[in-house]
Amino acid sequence: MTGTLELKTVKIEKPEDVNFILGQSHFIKTVEDIAEAVTGSVPGAKFGLAFCESSGECLVRVEGNDEELKGLAVKNALALGAGHSFILFLRDCFPINVLNAIKDLQEVCCIYCATANPAQIIIAESPAGRGIMGVIDGEKPKGVEGPEGVQWRVALLRKFGYKRG
Repeated sequence: MTGTLELKTVKIEKPEDVNFILGQSHFIKTVEDIAEAVTGSVPGAKFGLAFCESSGECLVRVEGNDEELKGLAVKNALALGAGHSFILFLRDCFPINVLNAIKDLQEVCCIYCATANPAQIIIAESPAGRGIMGVIDGEKPKGVEGPEGVQWRVALLRKFGYKRG
């Protein structure tokens, strides 16, 4: 199939305190498996997940344990409209807590980003459908970390419990 290709950006709509993971998968089983990976990794995590099915009925499949986050996932999945993509919104949990469990799922092909930052997703659209080309995650660097920045970073990691001492 030949035709035109249009690039566009889609801003991820979310509250500041919510993290998200955006990825690509290849099978409808993704919905249940990611939900199990989240609850198995962080039992108290709140989440909403939407998966864009790219064949058959081409529906957005939804899972989660928080209605607000499920609604947010559906809204953003419909805006992205990229086949076999999934978007997972997390509260009371960081992506680092669930990322390896998700990456280890047989049907997960790739992770585009895992962030709480404002993000825009670069979408390519052709007559055949839509696909994710990349992610703009946050702002560009404003300088290089100095000694105060190192101290701040180390203190933050200890505050979150990722480092001791």
